[in-house]
Amino acid sequence: MNSQQEGSIICPLCLACGAVDYASDRARSYLQCPQCCLVFVTPDQHLSCEDEKAIYDQHQNSPDDQNYRRFLSRLTVPLLDRIKPQSQGLDFGCGPGPTLSVMMAEQGHQMALYDIYYADHPLVLQAQYDFITSTEVVEHLSNPNQELGKLWAMIRPGGYLGLMTKLVTDKPSFMGWHYKNDLTHISFFSVATFNYLADIWDAEVEFIADDVIIFRK
Repeated sequence: MNSQQEGSIICPLCLACGAVDYASDRARSYLQCPQCCLVFVTPDQHLSCEDEKAIYDQHQNSPDDQNYRRFLSRLTVPLLDRIKPQSQGLDFGCGPGPTLSVMMAEQGHQMALYDIYYADHPLVLQAQYDFITSTEVVEHLSNPNQELGKLWAMIRPGGYLGLMTKLVTDKPSFMGWHYKNDLTHISFFSVATFNYLADIWDAEVEFIADDVIIFRK
């Protein structure tokens, strides 16, 4: 990729031009947006929908898996401390074995599910919610500007968006990072990227853990 082509690529999150080379490995090349700091893979290096789903079909997540519940509790516990009783929530990108929604329903909250492959119910995307969760999802988004913008618009004032995704820190760490080696991962966020979103959304953002982020509207 020459510098002219590189500089003309539009960031899929903030839509700015001027993305520059960030890293490359044997499988793919990665660009970074100078405005929002998103690191991303260009569409020509994305998997087909069929190949992507075939990888997701191998996931063995289940509400009966106590280790998976413990993993998700790193988001659900701080979220439960913030939301009101009997709140209405959406688990976006719930995957083939919805579990977070079960955990929240067990605490008295009403949950809706959406997943493009496993719970494709467009009507739930036309509702409003007190909170939305999305765990290990945003790194898969090909159009995070549109997809995250839509989620944010669905949250009622005072509501929450709870995310889990591992964060980019620096180039040396990125090069040895197992997270980038998953070919379904195409958008990589950092603290700077989420702070950018908080600014444009006029939102509060908390970094609960290295991979747990909560926005408040």
